[in-house]
Amino acid sequence: MFGDMEGMMAKLQQAQQKIEETKARLNTVIVDGESGGGKVKITATANREIRTITIDDSLFTNKEELEDYLIIAINNTLENAHEINEREMSAAAKDGMPNIPGFDF
Repeated sequence: MFGDMEGMMAKLQQAQQKIEETKARLNTVIVDGESGGGKVKITATANREIRTITIDDSLFTNKEELEDYLIIAINNTLENAHEINEREMSAAAKDGMPNIPGFDF
């Protein structure tokens, strides 16, 4: 019915390996985000792990402003990381999937 089941299983295993390799590589892809004209800067990996937070000293006098800028910068960074992650993981999964009639990956 599906042709070479053993070949398809091997292809699926290769796809899983490629996905795992992509996840590991995304740990090395650095993504930045900022807010307040650069007063708050966030660095993360494409796997959405925050690596650094840099805050301008002038923000330490206004707690609310600092909190707002942190939220904006973190969300900006995570959005950038999410876009890269989804694009790369989708490509890795699609490249490794076997050609199964009736399924459009």
